[in-house]
This record gives sequence, structure tokens and C-alpha cells, in this order.
Amino acid sequence: MPLPTLFEQLQQLVALPSVSSYSDKWDMSNRPVIERLAEWLTALGFTCEILEVPDTEGRKCNLVATLGQGPGGLVLAGHTDTVPYDDFQWQSDPFQLTEADDRWYGLGATDMKGFFPVAIEAAREFVDAKLQQPLIILATADEESSMSGARALAQLGYPKARYAVIGEPTGMVPIRMHKGIMMEKIRIEGLAGHSSDPSLGNNAMESMHQVISELMQFRQQLQQQYHNPGFTIPGPTLNLGCIHGGDNPNRICGHCELEFDLRAIPGMDNDELRQRIDQQLERVAEQTGSKILRQTMFGGVSAFEESANSALVKSAERLTGNNAESVAFATEAPFLQQLGMETIVMGPGYIDQAHQPNEYIPLDHLKPAVTALKGLIRQLCL
Repeated sequence: MPLPTLFEQLQQLVALPSVSSYSDKWDMSNRPVIERLAEWLTALGFTCEILEVPDTEGRKCNLVATLGQGPGGLVLAGHTDTVPYDDFQWQSDPFQLTEADDRWYGLGATDMKGFFPVAIEAAREFVDAKLQQPLIILATADEESSMSGARALAQLGYPKARYAVIGEPTGMVPIRMHKGIMMEKIRIEGLAGHSSDPSLGNNAMESMHQVISELMQFRQQLQQQYHNPGFTIPGPTLNLGCIHGGDNPNRICGHCELEFDLRAIPGMDNDELRQRIDQQLERVAEQTGSKILRQTMFGGVSAFEESANSALVKSAERLTGNNAESVAFATEAPFLQQLGMETIVMGPGYIDQAHQPNEYIPLDHLKPAVTALKGLIRQLCL
């Protein structure tokens, strides 16, 4: 059976819903996407392994598709899930790939189902070649939520290769650095009571006021301590995202919750940051008498940096004509780097199209992306 065209491949991938979300209302299996990719890659001669993500009852899977053998090689990696969508804001069906204005529109067209047909098209030239090192196409689960797919691979220590390209939309600019991210929730339990007599309770919102002051001072300390001119925003950021507390104006607030994120730069450690935050929370708890708990909302992603002089960075710069840069968003790169690979982030499309209604991938990005990936395969696998 002949392989579908690049358009037909993306059309089929977009038509298979694979939203990942912390909300059960939205969360879906990515297995149909994984199985479709495995079908195409097996037909090309790849050896395909579908690896179920632990504790997901087979709903979430990774795919490792390998062409050739050897201890090194190149991984072309992407995630198969998308974010939730607002269909009423789309001008077309999010699950029907539509061509208009030299663009292909569809949910995940650029972030990042569109990378897989590009990677497969690049790989087709080498299916009959005698590869000296393997070519691996890697497809993961749940990057948009928990990153459980990449975490599972890091825990397995698999796959092994020397180089990895993650095809997130960067306009084919090689990305060698990005910030990390951690999302935390702080819960404060005070004591409710009649507001006419503050001594009857312990106002959790007032305790949270002190916590917020501590976090804002902590943010200032971090930005004074850490600075990397390679980023547009050179220091770490801490965003107070949402707050909820109390139940009535005439009751002392008995409970309050705050959610925030912290985006570290390379050289900072998420676990160490959590420890420093916990120390601040302990001080506020002692001062206020409130019970204060911090909860990590998901495992977080470490900041990522690949050497500017690495062979992969230099090859990608030569092939694309673009100098390596940095981005503020997080990717699966740290997990592949943990497996011992030189890693970059580079793919067609623009990140400002990600997570948006009417998401699209520009058609003029596809051929240069295929050409660049072919160049990397030729250099690193032949």
C-alpha cells in the first residue's frame, strides 16, 4: 500500500482527536495517532515499538520507530497530543485539515502533528540506504499536560542515540536553550468566624497576603541572582496566576489557595527552588498560626541548554542558515538530554500559532524543513 502524501498524512493525524488535559472532561487517548504513525513507519521498513505509559491503562502511548542499527544515531521527536480547543472560535472544523492562503489549518497542524509527515518525508530517502547509525522517529504522549510520555522514556533510559531534534514550531530556527517551568499550589487553612470579632478566627486571606509578599521578594532575589543574556527576558519569572478564598464578606476567611508558576533559567534547579519556597512558607506559618501547605501541580520541566559548540547545533545552523537561539516555553528537550543525547528544538511553523483558534502551518515551511532534516540524517546516520 503506497504511503499517503504529506498532506494526506497530516489530514489523517488532525482528524484523530488526541487532546491531553488535567481535566477529565477534555483528556483523550493518543493511541489512535500512535497506531497510525506505526502503520506508516512499519510500511517504510522501520521497526516499531508501542510503549504504554505506566498507570494509564493503555490510553497513553509512546512510539519508538527505528531504521537501522548501531550505538549512536539521530532521533526525530515530537508529541502526538494537542491542547483543548474552542470550536466556536474556529472558522473551520478543527479536525478537518483545510488549505487556504498557502496555509494548512487544523488543530495540531503546527503544534505539533505537522512535524511527523515532514520527518517521514525526510526519512523516505534513506529507507534503502545502508545507515551507519540508526534513524529513530519518536512520538510521545501528554506533552501538553504532564509530559508523562517523555518522563516514562527517561525512566526507562530508552531510546538511546547520540543526537535528538524535537520538532516544535520554531520557524526552523535551532533552539539550544529554553526556560524550565514549575507550577505550584499553596493552600492555607485558617479559622472561619464572625467578621465582627477578628479574634474569633484566623484569616487565611491575610496569611496569604504575607505569602504573596514573600513570593514577590523571592522573585526579586532570583532576578538579581540569575541572569542569562541569551534570553529575551534574561532572568527567571514568577507569575501569580490565580487565587481563591473565603465564602462570604461577613465571615473571617477560613481557607485560601494560590496557584503560580516559576520559569527558571539554566543553572537553576526546580527542587532547590521548591525547598527555598518551603522555608519561606514555614516562616509565615509560624508568624500567623495558619496551616500552610505547598503542592506541586505537575512534575515540572527543567531548564534546558545545549552547548553552542555542539556538533548538532553547528550542523543545524549550517543547514538552515539560522543562528541558534533561545525560547521561553518549555519542551521535552531536558528528558531526551537526560538520555545522553545532544538535543535541539527545531521544526516548521511558528509558536505563536500554537494553542490558538485557526492554528495553521505555512506551506512554505515544509520543503525547507524536509531538506534540513535530510541533511541531518545524511550527516549523522550515513
